[in-house]
Amino acid sequence: MFRPYTVVLIVPTGVGAAIGGYAGDALPVARAMSQVCDRLITHPNVLNGAQLYWPLSNVFYVEGYALDQFARGNWGLQPVHQNRVGLLLDQAIEPELRQRHLQVADAARATLGLSLTDYVVTDAPIDVELRTAASGGSWGTIGNPGSLLRGATALIEKAKANAIAVVTRFPEDQDSLALEHYRHGQGVDPLAGAEAVISHLIVRQFNIPCAHAPALSTLPLDPDLSPRSAAEELGYTFLPCVLVGLSRAPQFVTPAFETPGSHFSSDLIWGNTVDAVVVPATACGGSAILSFSDHQTQIIAVEENQTQMQVSPESLGIKAITVNSYLEALGVLAAFRAGIDPNTLRPNLLAIAKINSSSFV
Repeated sequence: MFRPYTVVLIVPTGVGAAIGGYAGDALPVARAMSQVCDRLITHPNVLNGAQLYWPLSNVFYVEGYALDQFARGNWGLQPVHQNRVGLLLDQAIEPELRQRHLQVADAARATLGLSLTDYVVTDAPIDVELRTAASGGSWGTIGNPGSLLRGATALIEKAKANAIAVVTRFPEDQDSLALEHYRHGQGVDPLAGAEAVISHLIVRQFNIPCAHAPALSTLPLDPDLSPRSAAEELGYTFLPCVLVGLSRAPQFVTPAFETPGSHFSSDLIWGNTVDAVVVPATACGGSAILSFSDHQTQIIAVEENQTQMQVSPESLGIKAITVNSYLEALGVLAAFRAGIDPNTLRPNLLAIAKINSSSFV
């Protein structure tokens, strides 16, 4: 019986990845990879490009905490035709900036046909603070998590949302040097770590898809802007890609709910059916990679995608195929999908060797 060839593409958030550390610049990788597998599972950091996005019918948009749970076997992914997306706005967003985001939501309904609920404004400012780790990665805190959770509860219970887009006012007093480096394609995204904290909290609490878009004032024009950062400079908002991603993000199912006669369909996806995972070679310490390495999943580590981390598969005892680039990774995936050992495509193929069976007696 045919089994879909399933790949997970991971580029960790806030670690300064050379590809995927900026404004949706890993999306071309995802587009190419979706053509050499039947199902590609990845996360918002890969697919979000502010006002730019690319719908892909065989790509599944899964928030980072949910991806960890999927890899552990705690949650399955149930594909959907359409989610009802609730919009949660931080009280700290100024009236004009709030109106800009509401216009984006209306445009997504009118132009893209997305299903959105009425919106909720939090009962107190969420109070985001940005931090930088000693490793160079970005992270952050939120001062009022209760306000965030109460707003999400209202969207789920009153507006019947089954996915949530959060827009939070981010501080403007960022490290100007770090921001300049990022805009020029040389640094770490200063917002990414804090964004992950917000979405993780909602997904962990409510078991539904969630993604985040920061609310910021527009920046002065920079003629030397890096192409990898340019998607974030196009307008007033980062929300369009989030709404598009959430509109068809898979729902999360726990094993207890997958019982005979349940309403879940046969295309439910579990972590132990993933054939391969592609990850930057220096960022293999995440929970999902550690979980997948315990399965028969093939780990493919990409050396060219350097990050601020220094966690190789070898340092963790993970067996992996190391490739130079995503172009090479695509070739390896194509070979595996065809049932071909990639080593047979090399000119220096070694002869098979005899195993000494006496050592097993």
